[in-house]
Amino acid sequence: MRNPMLQNACHTLLVAALIFLAVMTLFCFLRAVKGPRVADRIVAVNMIGTMVMVIIAILAILLGEGYLVDICLIYAMISFLSVVVLTKVYMGVYREKQEEAKKEAKKDDV
Repeated sequence: MRNPMLQNACHTLLVAALIFLAVMTLFCFLRAVKGPRVADRIVAVNMIGTMVMVIIAILAILLGEGYLVDICLIYAMISFLSVVVLTKVYMGVYREKQEEAKKEAKKDDV
């Protein structure tokens, strides 16, 4: 038999962790919207993805549903790919701005 006091303590700890992660996700969302730089936004989106994966994993434990672990793994792959794509797009835009700045500098020198 399981100890009911230990089970209640574990349940309370997991619920507290879910609440904490939800609040931290909101703070990361604010950082993703507010900025100030694009790199800050990309890191915030990555952190949101990581925290959502942890939330799904905790829910899998609390609810006793094994399929949530599969959803968590799929979400991890999608989150990783989205951060890679965002970084590639940002680097492409950054390179274009650098090339334009170099062209402007050459025109000013001539």
